[in-house]
Amino acid sequence: MPYQELTEAALPVIPAGALVIDALFGTGLTRPLTGLAAAVVAHLNQAQARIVAVDMPSGLLADAAQPADSPVVRARHTVSFELPKLAFLLPRNAEYVGQWHTVPIGLSRQFQAQAESRLFLIDAALLAGRLPRRGRFGHKGTYGHALLLLGSRGKIGAAVLATQACLRSGVGLLTVRTPAVGYDILQTSAPEAMALTDPAADFLSELPELTPYSAIGMGPGIDKADSTKVVLEQLLRTAQVPLVLDADALNLLGANPDLLALLPPDSILTPHPKEFERLSGSARDDYHRLELLREFCHKHRCYTVLKGAHTCLGTPTGELYFNTTGNPGMATGGSGDVLTGLLTALRAQHLSALDAALLGIYAHGRAGDLAARHTGEVGLIAGDLTRFIGPTLQELTTPDAF
Repeated sequence: MPYQELTEAALPVIPAGALVIDALFGTGLTRPLTGLAAAVVAHLNQAQARIVAVDMPSGLLADAAQPADSPVVRARHTVSFELPKLAFLLPRNAEYVGQWHTVPIGLSRQFQAQAESRLFLIDAALLAGRLPRRGRFGHKGTYGHALLLLGSRGKIGAAVLATQACLRSGVGLLTVRTPAVGYDILQTSAPEAMALTDPAADFLSELPELTPYSAIGMGPGIDKADSTKVVLEQLLRTAQVPLVLDADALNLLGANPDLLALLPPDSILTPHPKEFERLSGSARDDYHRLELLREFCHKHRCYTVLKGAHTCLGTPTGELYFNTTGNPGMATGGSGDVLTGLLTALRAQHLSALDAALLGIYAHGRAGDLAARHTGEVGLIAGDLTRFIGPTLQELTTPDAF
């Protein structure tokens, strides 16, 4: 094809449906595009073309917030090298990146493994060796006794989902504390769990004796009654075992910041972005949200699972782990309740907070991917996830060495 000089006044016509390879700018860009470069990007975006970006969509900053109204190519696909850029993992940039893919170009795997970083991808390679194989002579006492504090009138479904997920995640014993209104429902839907009925009919009002339990989860469906807030405070003050907090337990913490000072070290919190905002304050952009996540985890010595398309785990020491499993079908009510049950079961089995969080996040998304093969993304409901937790954890289980 003959050489053609581009000018703003004479940009080439792009036929509808044409395949356009965008390789104008890559990771070295440090400021918004201007002049001819900006005009070319605007021209591409106005065309009815299929754009594939190489390395980065031109105009997109790799690891900084995008200035408002700065020109960026809107690609259908982005093909990058070896590892994704941080920008690919953040919601604001989805309209530019489209579907991203990585391809090897021969960079040293050894160098990558030894390079210092506080950013990681959660994949099967990272999780290798973290989930021990179950012992031949193991028994129900070997795999922990979890307690879940769940449910209120109208929200016992959340309790059922968390309960079923916990049972499917390898816990030896499970007790569920629920208001009286949930007793019949839980005993019918999850006969494998023991139901410990609260004196109140419609909400949690008393904390049971905690001595028997190796991990405790609280939040799904509990609502925000004053007596439930008291239960949460008592739990934070007295628990001697790992905690997993979700949903209205987090909203109660957000509404009562003084309770955060009581959070036991190595607790796992599982907020979606709005719940996290109630805990940490508003974020200016996706990158600022990651800064807030690091600060929050460091201050409160906790692990925080910031849920999303690439769920991000923040740690007390500042590392961020981004998940690689899951699909849009999981954006449905109850998915977070399943994650709470899964994480509580893993913590009850005496896994570290980091290992439990990494395994739980990945397994939750992987179960969603397996479920979607049967239901499609549109037809996926949270209850479908529990069917595939077992197979997913089996995939991750460390095989016996010969």
